[in-house]
Amino acid sequence: MIAISHVLIVEDIPEIRDWLYGRIMDAFTTPTIMSVASLAAAKEAIKQRTWDLVLLDLGLPDGNGTELIRPLKTYSPNCHCIITTIFDDSEHIFPALSAGADGYLLKDEEEGEFCNNLRGILAGRPPLSSSIAQQVLMSLRRPTPPPASSLTPREEEILVLIARGYRCKDAANALGVSYNTACGYLKSVYQKLQINSRAEATLKAIELGIISTTDTP
Repeated sequence: MIAISHVLIVEDIPEIRDWLYGRIMDAFTTPTIMSVASLAAAKEAIKQRTWDLVLLDLGLPDGNGTELIRPLKTYSPNCHCIITTIFDDSEHIFPALSAGADGYLLKDEEEGEFCNNLRGILAGRPPLSSSIAQQVLMSLRRPTPPPASSLTPREEEILVLIARGYRCKDAANALGVSYNTACGYLKSVYQKLQINSRAEATLKAIELGIISTTDTP
């Protein structure tokens, strides 16, 4: 077994906290374990000693667990900080890993698998649950469209009209702006979305969720 001395569990649900305690005892040789139920308590705990391992929940009563990662690394640079959560989506995975988490494990794994993954992270093996690793690979393989938020409201409006078959002059009339202004909006849309034709504009509008296929001519 891997020997570690001090472990901190940051988890607000008592039953899950007990479950994590049991998995730590299964995975490692007689560590000293402390548990806290809030972000505020965790921030105080990380100042008390150098930690070897922290199991960190994301959804705490007083904030997101990722807020603890950077201060933890300041006080315990060599600490392994592992997210233990129920969230398996990219909206939670990537911010946690970007903040400096050393691993990301799901709390609904089988006991044996969880322990193996926990020991593996400390031994330098891939720091993710298998299902999380699949999510990461899928996200990396999936082309990322330009965000709709990069367009101004007026640019979105003209993109919708062009995708629906409006000519630039008709779009200008519909928006109550001059022809030159409408053309300027459209030029900006083409530049931001890196497209060159009405057909591409239509596809991008559908891809970004601004219109549906039933809206197109």
